[in-house]
Amino acid sequence: MPKKILVVDDEKPISDIIKFNLTKEGFDVETAYDGEEAVEKVEEYNPDLMILDLMLPKKDGLEVAREVRQTHDMPIIMVTAKGGEIDKVLGLEMGADDYVTKPFSNRELVARVKANLRSRDIVKKAVEVNQQKEKEQESNDIQIGNLLIKPDAYLVEKNGEKIELTHREFDLLYYMAQHMDQVMTREHLLQTVWGYDYFGDVRTVDVTVHRLREKIEDNPVRPKILVTRRGVGYFVKQQTEE
Repeated sequence: MPKKILVVDDEKPISDIIKFNLTKEGFDVETAYDGEEAVEKVEEYNPDLMILDLMLPKKDGLEVAREVRQTHDMPIIMVTAKGGEIDKVLGLEMGADDYVTKPFSNRELVARVKANLRSRDIVKKAVEVNQQKEKEQESNDIQIGNLLIKPDAYLVEKNGEKIELTHREFDLLYYMAQHMDQVMTREHLLQTVWGYDYFGDVRTVDVTVHRLREKIEDNPVRPKILVTRRGVGYFVKQQTEE
């Protein structure tokens, strides 16, 4: 079955162009023209990915992302007419996985859609493989201090309590936990977690790491799990300090 894409933009000509180009690529595309309709369409249509404009009537893109993230974990690509870094950072912090700034080329947008879906599929396949292995051996869970990563269930627990992570946050944590104590550059993480044809910059990694630390660390200012190696990148520690 074709992947389902929800395009949310109050400018109908833009929505029509995006829909046309994605449909040509074999996607099933629905549109919404304001924030309230977007939230409703997510529940009705259950898309595999959402392209979400920042400036919308009734509810802006940040509010839509915040609401959708409470019940859905599909990739969200935020679209903004503003070029300021603060808008991009806010979008990522509200749960978006990627962003593009107007004006953008349709070719770039299609590439980003494919990269985000590919990354999602890779993780799903990894979970399926882990589920198969679990039938033959003990649990694939990864324990890091008070943090428990359950790849087969696609969830993370801290002190026994479930932590709500976006799919990108989970992908990043799980990938780094599989390579414990291995320092990884931002560029490497962009290529492996976000996808080889991802067009973003390393700031995307920094924002996602910051957001992840807020959820998994006892003290995000002094992280003991997801640690920075100054001038190089990030790594997950094998054991946390007492």
